[in-house]
Amino acid sequence: MMRRHFLALGTIAFMSLAPQAFAATAINVIEDGEGGGTMSLKLDQSIIKAGEVVFSVHNAAMTEEHEMVLVKLKSAGQKLPLMESRHRIDEKQLKNLGEVADLKPGANGSLKARLSPGHYMLFCNIMGHYEAGMHETLTVTK
Repeated sequence: MMRRHFLALGTIAFMSLAPQAFAATAINVIEDGEGGGTMSLKLDQSIIKAGEVVFSVHNAAMTEEHEMVLVKLKSAGQKLPLMESRHRIDEKQLKNLGEVADLKPGANGSLKARLSPGHYMLFCNIMGHYEAGMHETLTVTK
């Protein structure tokens, strides 16, 4: 009888901790902008704790396709390697952690990643979009 009591208490204790221990941080990402104009990529949080993260990405543009690329930076102020002739970031020189590609206007996508403390950049790497303002930094703390 005593053993069942301890087992029940252990199960209750585990279940009460489980949501906090296994819950991923959710970050909403809104991409917007049309060709020839200002473009944006906005996060609803720019500082989070390390661990599992789910990026929910929405393309709010009316006619323009977008994407979201996640890379880890070596330092907070690291400049991304822009290939000026192609108007794109050279992703081969970066630690790419995943992306949500080919988001049609009005479409949604998601990316799940486990992030360690450090600095990250999210950007759209469709030709000219990074230069038009589609990038944002994310800081991950312990």
